[in-house]
Amino acid sequence: MQDKNRFALKEWAVVQAALAEGRQSLLLRKGGLIEKNRRFTVEHSEFFVYPTYLHQQRNGIVPAAREDLERLLASPPPEEEVTLSHYAVVQDVFRIADLDRLQPLADCHIFNADEIQKRFLYGETPGLYLILLRIYQLPKPFRMPVRPHYAGCRSWVDLEQELPTAGCRPVIDDTAFDLEIRRIRALARHPRPEKPA
Repeated sequence: MQDKNRFALKEWAVVQAALAEGRQSLLLRKGGLIEKNRRFTVEHSEFFVYPTYLHQQRNGIVPAAREDLERLLASPPPEEEVTLSHYAVVQDVFRIADLDRLQPLADCHIFNADEIQKRFLYGETPGLYLILLRIYQLPKPFRMPVRPHYAGCRSWVDLEQELPTAGCRPVIDDTAFDLEIRRIRALARHPRPEKPA
């Protein structure tokens, strides 16, 4: 793990909650509207998770996650502030070009089938990136002002300063994590990994 980092990846706050509790160890991404070369890439092999509140959809997640969403929406942070509480280390990146290969992963994330299909079909080229992550909790959250260049439908945020990762601890233990990653790879039928940029 890097001892400090200045990059963050935006993700729905309700997804971050699932990552933080060890209920999810993957992301399924297509990319924001403002991306380099108009496509999503895993630009960094490690990053802070930047929770977003704007585009979360109650009808895009499974019923079991809706209570988390309601709780988060009931007390959102100030719009001018972001809190970074978790750090991610990329284990593998797969591009899934067959929608049927995502169905067996349904219990590995909180999106429902309609949301997965919508994301898969979005844009000119169908497909999604499956990003396997090891998630760590920071010893103390970083609270910082939201800068104008953090805004917009972009995936990656270049923070104003490097932040330390010392004292991070994994949200699930090594044994449980290893079993979960093996299970996800098997369910996804061992797709060929793509290396992070």
